[in-house]
Amino acid sequence: MEEKCGCWAVLSRGVRGACKSSASRDSANTIPRTSLVYDQATETRYLNASNRELCPPNEAQLSSDNPNPPPSEDKSTCHLLKFSFQELKAATGNFRPDSILGEGGFGYVFKGWIEENGTAPAKPGSGITVAVKSLKPDGLQGHREWVAEVDFLGQLHHPNLVKLIGYCIEDDQRLLVYEFMTRGSLENHLFRRTIPLPWSNRIKIALGAAKGLAFLHNGPEPVIYRDFKTSNILLDSEYNAKLSDFGLAKAGPQGDKTHVSTRVVGTYGYAAPEYVMTGHLTSKSDVYSFGVVLLEILTGRRSMDKKRPSGEQNLVAWARPYLADKRKLYHLVDPRLELNYSLKGVQKVSQLAYSCLSRDPKSRPTMDEIVKVLTPLQDLNDLAILSYHSRSSQQGRRKKKSDGTQQLTYTQSKSIRDSPLHTGKHNR
Repeated sequence: MEEKCGCWAVLSRGVRGACKSSASRDSANTIPRTSLVYDQATETRYLNASNRELCPPNEAQLSSDNPNPPPSEDKSTCHLLKFSFQELKAATGNFRPDSILGEGGFGYVFKGWIEENGTAPAKPGSGITVAVKSLKPDGLQGHREWVAEVDFLGQLHHPNLVKLIGYCIEDDQRLLVYEFMTRGSLENHLFRRTIPLPWSNRIKIALGAAKGLAFLHNGPEPVIYRDFKTSNILLDSEYNAKLSDFGLAKAGPQGDKTHVSTRVVGTYGYAAPEYVMTGHLTSKSDVYSFGVVLLEILTGRRSMDKKRPSGEQNLVAWARPYLADKRKLYHLVDPRLELNYSLKGVQKVSQLAYSCLSRDPKSRPTMDEIVKVLTPLQDLNDLAILSYHSRSSQQGRRKKKSDGTQQLTYTQSKSIRDSPLHTGKHNR
């Protein structure tokens, strides 16, 4: 049975080492076609197999009690391409500085190239462009999180999750090879001095990221992402959003358990307050983080910004009074959009963010519900700029009728931020 574009697949965590060990490179680098597939059209699950024999489960199972089993090259990685360190060194041009795409607690991410069939490095500009993440031996993210990354992204497949192509584990070297995301992270587009991200793209990105989280929460074995933030949302050439960096991901509660108890990790400003206070982790913890990112998308502000006045450094605390008052919603909108946004879209996004940021986890929506709210917002055409010009024209005609002049009450030369749609100026 052939996989279709509209499906998602996840390898069962009960299946480890789905390939027979072999000395040949072809055997070590093949991608198994056996997976549990969910068809969105029929809402049914079926086993998709194409001449691949399943091996017995590995005894080191992934669970809420054992989230990071001991590393093993056979564990859940044989469907990935296995690279040597020398191959990745060649693929990145000896890890040269001008190929660095980014840096984090884990180490560096380099741009590289591999052959179309994935069996060897390629010359720059040829073959397939990839991103190679190298773990620092003394980095903040250790081997345990590297294993978690391989374990989750090696098994989970969805259009809104970044694709893990392969890995390298050689002596003290730990590297991961991903699909290359042309437009980088959402963080770069929102907060750097570039052309403002259009409203339509912001909605598209929010929806894509929501679908990625919904997939994780609703899979055969739920996964809590635990580190949802703008820097972990990567964009392809069409601004399709994909979640990356699964080093902190954790298996969700099993059976009749309501939460997972764990040490508090993540990024300050995004973590849910109940998780920070108790260490109790649920899917609603991710929903809170999604609400923070939704606010960043709406406002163009960072979740935490020490450069702002003391009362505005924490985005959630600053935004709550505006979110709670429909008349003040437009104080929140990123001024760089200059009224090029949907009026109804802003209202819906603001209401959704407010729900996601509820102090009571049970009052927050599920990711499925969030997807349903965001989906129709892609097609809204009620741009604020059109309403602005309409009101300006009406007021101009009234002015002309009263004094016989052509002067408009609101001219196009007047600051766009003084729009009559706003109850006050942007508080930036």
